[in-house]
Amino acid sequence: MVEQRHSTMVDAIAKKGTEILAELSPEQAELIHMAMLITGEAGELCDAIKKHTIYQRPLDMENVIEELGDLEWTLERIRQILCIRREETLDSNIEKLTVRYPNLEYSNESAQVRADKGEA
Repeated sequence: MVEQRHSTMVDAIAKKGTEILAELSPEQAELIHMAMLITGEAGELCDAIKKHTIYQRPLDMENVIEELGDLEWTLERIRQILCIRREETLDSNIEKLTVRYPNLEYSNESAQVRADKGEA
């Protein structure tokens, strides 16, 4: 009966599609679309690299470049929707990584401590 109880619980608390649609703005719909595109394109890039590293096939650079371009396109559209300049994202990333990796030197410890997040 645990399975039935779990099924009933899932049905009771899952947000219904009709409610999601009623609350969704066109901008939010486009952002969801772009986020889904990122995961799809990242998966395609990962697959190309998997074939090269795991199956020892020649790296399909044409495909890698295509997938990176698709990711760049999608990221740019997200920035456009949210009025974020690419330079802002790069500056933010530089600032974060400068704090995380003192003297701009990678270490496993710095990667795990994440000083930029105040974690220890």
